[in-house]
Amino acid sequence: MHTLVLILDLVGTFVFALSGGMMAARRRLDLFGVLVLSFAAASAGGITRDLLIGAVPPAALVDWRYPAVSLAAGVVTFLWTPWIERLQTPVRMFDALGLAVFAVAGTHKALAFGLAPPMAAGLGMLTGIGGGMLRDLLMTEVPLVLRAELYAVAALAGAFVVAAGDTLGLHDTATAVAGALVCFGLRMTALRLGWHLPVALTSRNGRIPPRDRR
Repeated sequence: MHTLVLILDLVGTFVFALSGGMMAARRRLDLFGVLVLSFAAASAGGITRDLLIGAVPPAALVDWRYPAVSLAAGVVTFLWTPWIERLQTPVRMFDALGLAVFAVAGTHKALAFGLAPPMAAGLGMLTGIGGGMLRDLLMTEVPLVLRAELYAVAALAGAFVVAAGDTLGLHDTATAVAGALVCFGLRMTALRLGWHLPVALTSRNGRIPPRDRR
């Protein structure tokens, strides 16, 4: 279990750092700005998870591999931004992959620390969305989780698969792969088809709620 969580954490760290670095590069930040945003996007979710379950100090602050991976991803993004830009919607693709991996890793670690499966799934979702939220806030944007197509819902779905697999006694690796695929597939499908949760009706979208009409 420990090895699986570590591998998932490092993979999620790398891909979330790429998403942060790509956003920084698109905003024309310098090398330091790219590295800062890469580290913030890659580490916020994991640090939040570790603090909530009592795994202190957080792994991202005591294990050199975490900052090394995130900074390496930042350097890769800074040097090869044009190549990465050739991928279709690179920021959102890397973000969806990081979301999936972190949601699965967060759930596994929460289960390992003795949390009940429903709470572990909730913490897995929080692990997945934390880095993206901090990244967007640093770029003075409304966090993607509050406005995007099935973002937190996708993370919760993947985390629920892992929690359910643990309850049923299924193999950890199988449930991790299944959970990541569910989260990533749901997020990318939502992006492609425009699936989203209902939004409040306001005058801004041209429809005033009946109670506000005079």
